[in-house]
Amino acid sequence: MASTLTLIFIGLLTATTLTRLWLGSRQVAHVQANRGQVPSAFSADISLEAHQKAADYSSAKTKLALIEIIVQALVLVAFTVGGGLQWLDEAWRTALPNSEIMRGALVICSAMLVSALIDIPFEYYKTFSVDEKFGFNKMTPKMFFSDLVKHSIVGIALGAPILFAALWLMQGAGQYWWFYLWVVWSVFNIIMLAVYPTFIAPLFNKFTPLADETLKSRVEALLTKCGFKSQGLFVMDGSARSSHGNAYFTGFGSSKRVVFFDTLLSRLNTEEIEAVLAHELGHFKHHHVIKRIAMMFFVSFLGLALLGWLTNQAWFYNGLGVTSPSNYMALMLFLLVSPVFLFILRPIMASYSRKNEFEADDYAAKHADAKYLVDALVKLYRDNASTLTPDPLHSAFYDSHPPASMRIAKLNSYMAK
Repeated sequence: MASTLTLIFIGLLTATTLTRLWLGSRQVAHVQANRGQVPSAFSADISLEAHQKAADYSSAKTKLALIEIIVQALVLVAFTVGGGLQWLDEAWRTALPNSEIMRGALVICSAMLVSALIDIPFEYYKTFSVDEKFGFNKMTPKMFFSDLVKHSIVGIALGAPILFAALWLMQGAGQYWWFYLWVVWSVFNIIMLAVYPTFIAPLFNKFTPLADETLKSRVEALLTKCGFKSQGLFVMDGSARSSHGNAYFTGFGSSKRVVFFDTLLSRLNTEEIEAVLAHELGHFKHHHVIKRIAMMFFVSFLGLALLGWLTNQAWFYNGLGVTSPSNYMALMLFLLVSPVFLFILRPIMASYSRKNEFEADDYAAKHADAKYLVDALVKLYRDNASTLTPDPLHSAFYDSHPPASMRIAKLNSYMAK
């Protein structure tokens, strides 16, 4: 069985990697093939120069992602059937022979550290080469590494307790440890949704109350009309790191707040901002956030139940390069290999996400002016250099939002009605 799992894993990883490379190559070819002409629906608002910039930016990001895909596959093979995890385990067993929980935490943290160190050059190159070239980067190397250190500290502060809780439950909570861990994990995520806006996000960005009284009164009127209560309206200094613009809701329960990037406020007029906010309110009114949380809880329940069974299967360890079974190795193996087995589900998840976006657009068209949402989206597509001509198959796997042409066409149909 172990050798069978090895063959299945290698075969599926190979197929998944080749598929991802093929999809990326299709994306670059399709975007470049349509580079020479702005789609007719956008020709009045987006210049050929801006369209070509978006095509080249999309291609540059995708080409970098192709290299990442290959590196990620090689690292995964090295960790699993290549014996990397087993080597880390043996090294920490020598140092800590009598403390399984501590040893397990160090093995997992070591593997995650190696992965993070491999990812840093890609993120650095994307920021200071790709984004810099196309005029989006506002960060300095000092800020980049400062953020990296802060993310690491926050990750350790939040991740260490949940990791130790997981290892403790796996070791001493009996047959149904996975259920108790699921409860702990679910409660942890709900708490994080509540505390993130107030305590964690301000570590990385400055949030100031919305000062524009005209805009504030329009936004508050829309929130009241839609029955949305928030902790406040805030402007985030997104321009400190990037020129990309966005707006979003964050938080949970009474901690909900509306956040606008300062870059968004500088580009859109009051009516357009109101329309964008109406779209975000559509997600709230259709309970998309709650549905996503419920889906996450359901998937994590199934995943932990499966992990609970796999921890007792010798072939699971041996088939993935581990000769010394343990709870922490089962957990790490599961985290590493599950994305390979779940890749086939990506189009389903992306399709569900795009359905949510259409529903939010529909809500915005009913509670604001669809024309202003179209105007806002066109500006954001142009200013964020979002490609207007993605490859349909690549989009089906990766895009959480509908292609620009489909989204604008549907909004135009609302205006026609």
